[in-house]
Amino acid sequence: MSHLSILPTVLRDAEALAATLASLDLPWRWGGELVGFAGERQAVTLQLQLRDGQGLGWAAMDDGSLALVGDLQRLSRSTALQRLLGRITRAYAARVALQEARLAVPTASIELRV
Repeated sequence: MSHLSILPTVLRDAEALAATLASLDLPWRWGGELVGFAGERQAVTLQLQLRDGQGLGWAAMDDGSLALVGDLQRLSRSTALQRLLGRITRAYAARVALQEARLAVPTASIELRV
């Protein structure tokens, strides 16, 4: 029996995550709930619908981070999902780094290409 799990991440900016998901052409949306085994529900800040019908979400934590929410027991067996999470994390990190660079050097011309 699997259930929804909450996994801490280093992601902190929901807007940057949403922009990252959009730039990767992933079907995401704001808010809602993920439903797990036996009707278990977890509210999320934003969520991503996977091709197999499963969902992943990110929920805001008290410390300001975004925790990954999903049926991680089932999803952890998927190498495709592991690659997808790696792509999302790398693209998010690049986006946030460039945002910070824009603030540090406002006269520079900086753009992100994914």
